[in-house]
Amino acid sequence: MAAEQAPDGYLFDLYRQYIGEPEDRTDVYVGFGLFLGGIGLAVVALLLFLWGNTYTPRSADYFAWVGPAYAIAMLGLPIVMLGIVTLLPSERRMLYTSIGGVAITVAAVAGFLVVYPHDWNGYGDDYTVQVVAVYAVGLAGITASTGAALIAHYLDLAQQAEVVVTDEEDDDPDVTDAEVQQDIDDAMEDVELSWGGVEKTEHKRLSFSEDDFDDVNVDTDVGTTTTRSSGVDAQVAGLKGLKGGETKQTTSSSTVDDQTAKLKELREQQRAEELATADDSSAVETVTSPVSNLLERIRELVKRN
Repeated sequence: MAAEQAPDGYLFDLYRQYIGEPEDRTDVYVGFGLFLGGIGLAVVALLLFLWGNTYTPRSADYFAWVGPAYAIAMLGLPIVMLGIVTLLPSERRMLYTSIGGVAITVAAVAGFLVVYPHDWNGYGDDYTVQVVAVYAVGLAGITASTGAALIAHYLDLAQQAEVVVTDEEDDDPDVTDAEVQQDIDDAMEDVELSWGGVEKTEHKRLSFSEDDFDDVNVDTDVGTTTTRSSGVDAQVAGLKGLKGGETKQTTSSSTVDDQTAKLKELREQQRAEELATADDSSAVETVTSPVSNLLERIRELVKRN
């Protein structure tokens, strides 16, 4: 499947890739035409020069091929530079300077063809210096305009990049660490984290410092009971009782028996005190009952009289 070609053509794609958006279609076509044409002239000049050197040096055939080769090479370089200036979005005065330089070089090339080879390089009237000087002036003008166009283009690109960076900075102001931390805290406010996927549970835990119990003396012997195992059978029976198959049998120690005996003695003592209190109250009632009867009879006699 053939590659899809852009509507404007590959020349415009190259222009956008290396230079930028074209302002005029004519400048693109003319600029690339001059640039590629100058390169083509340089290639033709090289071929003519190589072919002319196949003949005897300074023969008529030699000059017939080498002379045009020199002239075409002298034209190729200014045309390439004029194409560069035309392609770059430079000012018109730079383009006019380049055109004037090319015109001067063309005049120098025409003079070269007239004087070469009879009045060239020490032969005849020798106009070598005059031709080279005119050509150098034209080439200097083209070189200056080309350099100015390149510098202006790079400065324009730098300004555009600076504007883009400035716009991005305006759109995205600097964010401080405090603002970032505040955003994180706000986002994590309603989020419950857990370790390893375990559901979070609320617990109350007591924590003590080592210094809290420096002045407290704890008797480790108080409340400590010593149990005595009744044997493997009792332990097995206890395990069965935990399973629910049999009732759990408990073992008692000497400490438990002593505590039970003390409880019995305390209960008997309380019962004896209760009986003694009941006897005293009944005795008081027995003593006071005849006196109360006598006083009641006296009151009745007083009422009758």
